[in-house]
Amino acid sequence: MLIKRKSIEAQANHKIGPGKKPVIALAPKPPRKIRYAPVTLSEQDGVRFLHFGTEWVQGAMRLRKPDWIELEYAQQMMAWMLFIDAPEHVVQLGLGTGALTKFCYRTFPDTRVTAVELNPSVITICESMFKLPPEDDRFSVLEMDADLFVNDPVNLATVDAMQVDLYDATAKGPVLESAEFYLSCAACLRENGIMTVNLFGDHPSFNRNLKAMRFAFDDVICLPEVHEGNVVALAFKKRVAIDFAELYAMAAGVVATTRLPAKSWVNGIKEWVES
Repeated sequence: MLIKRKSIEAQANHKIGPGKKPVIALAPKPPRKIRYAPVTLSEQDGVRFLHFGTEWVQGAMRLRKPDWIELEYAQQMMAWMLFIDAPEHVVQLGLGTGALTKFCYRTFPDTRVTAVELNPSVITICESMFKLPPEDDRFSVLEMDADLFVNDPVNLATVDAMQVDLYDATAKGPVLESAEFYLSCAACLRENGIMTVNLFGDHPSFNRNLKAMRFAFDDVICLPEVHEGNVVALAFKKRVAIDFAELYAMAAGVVATTRLPAKSWVNGIKEWVES
């Protein structure tokens, strides 16, 4: 999870990208060079923050409500709930403070939840300082590269909702952002699966990621910018016919059961579709 400053360029970056192209076989990529950033903490006004050795916020937890999703952009990452009410399997790529992982685990008692995190220190700090629940028969934390996870054949067509929040300490955009990566994410989703991704609206990586997602998915919708820079994208493996009356009804249910601001998500989708 990462929060960045606002830029006047953000609005100009929406809805840019080509259509789909024929898939071309590429030479195997060399393994990514892994650099672990130091994991640091701060606290202010009853909220504990995770950092990677810088002032950049990678996640947050309100101490009195450890299972609540504190940051607005992280709440938006749950917007797939407007379209999927009973997921069998939810995957989180990039653990952060475990906010989304904990929320999914508590909210959907019949759902399998898998978190994928490369940095072992992040897993340890989540367990000790952010109240990550212990693993059980429906919850697991995998210490591995997200790229390896989405390219493992065992994960093909097994995921209903995938939440992607892959940043390091450098704040240079998502660590994984290629068309090949997003194609692999799409392949892991079931037919009506949805991926949500945290992007920076005022960063050059925004357009690259949007183009790559549009290459790999049938449809991509961006919610309005929050936190002075964060833009959450919803990528649909299969394009859906949007009925706003139905979406607002779904949003009312989400608000009633979780208290998340789901009506604002529908407003954002409507703004994107009608713009």
